[in-house]
Amino acid sequence: MTQLLLLIVFLLVLGHVPPGRSEFKRCWNGQGACRTYCTKYETFMHLCPDASLCCIPYGLKPAVPHKPENE
Repeated sequence: MTQLLLLIVFLLVLGHVPPGRSEFKRCWNGQGACRTYCTKYETFMHLCPDASLCCIPYGLKPAVPHKPENE
């Protein structure tokens, strides 16, 4: 009886826990996440359609093109 009660409680708790990445929308070809704030390991790239920040890990940020100097 106790095991059945524990199983029921476990299943009820499991039903309320959201799955892994469901809370954030994806951006930047699926490599970034739309969030209100970026973590310390991420950088802001552009705005998502819902006006939140598109946060990308530092290793994925593209290099900034250099402007050629006119002489």
